[in-house]
Amino acid sequence: MLIADMTILTGYMKKIMLPALAWLLVLTAEAQKINRVIKEKAVKKIEKKLSADDMEGRATFTPGIDKAADFIAAEFKKAGLIPAEGDNGYFQEFALVEATQTAASGNTDGNEINPSDIVALTTKATLTVNEQSGYETGVINADDRLFNKAYAYISSGKNYIVWVDTAHSKSFSNLLRFKRETFQSDISVLFILAEKAPAAYTVSVQHTISEKKLKNVVGIIPGKSQPAGQSNGKEEYVIFSAHYDHLGIGEADKNGDRIFNGANDDAAGTTAVIMLSKYFSKIKNNERTLVFAAFTAEEIGGYGSQYFSKQYDPGKVMAMFNIEMIGTDSKWGKNSAYITGYEKTDMGKILEKNLAGTGFTFYPDPYPDQQLFYRSDNATLARLGVPAHTISTSKMDNEPFYHTQGDEIETLDLKNMTEIIKAIALSSRTIISGEDTPSRVDATQLK
Repeated sequence: MLIADMTILTGYMKKIMLPALAWLLVLTAEAQKINRVIKEKAVKKIEKKLSADDMEGRATFTPGIDKAADFIAAEFKKAGLIPAEGDNGYFQEFALVEATQTAASGNTDGNEINPSDIVALTTKATLTVNEQSGYETGVINADDRLFNKAYAYISSGKNYIVWVDTAHSKSFSNLLRFKRETFQSDISVLFILAEKAPAAYTVSVQHTISEKKLKNVVGIIPGKSQPAGQSNGKEEYVIFSAHYDHLGIGEADKNGDRIFNGANDDAAGTTAVIMLSKYFSKIKNNERTLVFAAFTAEEIGGYGSQYFSKQYDPGKVMAMFNIEMIGTDSKWGKNSAYITGYEKTDMGKILEKNLAGTGFTFYPDPYPDQQLFYRSDNATLARLGVPAHTISTSKMDNEPFYHTQGDEIETLDLKNMTEIIKAIALSSRTIISGEDTPSRVDATQLK
């Protein structure tokens, strides 16, 4: 009887130990590969270049950010990435349009409209709209929240003429806050302050239009052939991203330093994306297509990631690893980071499983009151249902160099930052291979 029991126990132990041993061997093999590519010396070299004074703080619309874009593109080329933009190479170019309203006039049911009661959001130099123009009609009532309702009309993707109750007269001019840079668009939304929606109207507005050029830097590693029993990996994407812009040059601090180098924010994240591109290019184990993106214009409104997100079918994006400020220790110390929106998908659980035995830990976002899930470059795709999360170590309640001239490479823990980059690579293993697919974000629950 004892012999039989021992036989059963031995068989049971084999069932437990063999898979664990197999996983340990896989993990060890991956770690050996990753240590040959993602080295602290290489991380330091890229970080130092991106945060150097001659990048002039990488502010949007400056020579400094163009210099940074050229450097990132050159690193993608060295890594062997395929340019994502054809004739434009690694540069995903787009333009923001700034429209300054210079004149406005109109009438409602024969009564003249005060020009100050017209706010038009358009990229057309001249626009005239009447009740026969085919515009949708919107209304903001006295008890509506002006800006929430206005934003809903602006983001609808439709032409609207919106009649705003005069109860909002004191706040009406603040709608001009929406009249900053925007993407070139055929959509126009006009807000008119009025006691009621008229039966007949004519509104004319004139704008001076200026166009500002921007570019993301994007490269890809195509997925392999379709795995047996799985969906086509080539048509499914996993994105690794960060923003490469920062604040540029400002007033001198007490040390006479005028350059906001942005070493942690977010040269650190961009460095991670470059290092990950080099690693995955070497190991070539991705069934799904990998996209590496460095976004512009995050600091002025997230325009780079917004434009990028429009270029992809969200249903084909399986996961997004957005990387933001990983150069300092997290609140838990070394070998740890947090994931924004952790509870919104099971992606964090997958990453934890893939990191078992490494000594590295991903935690849920400890700063939920700061709404970080909605504030970084992951947000646009997350709102479309993509399991898109930001990985960070930034102590949002105590990060002394955040948005200061002191955010320089000397303040970073490059050894720990290197380990974080390795952890991101290892944690993504089963997602890029197609073995795991994170659950989708329930977009109906997002604010």
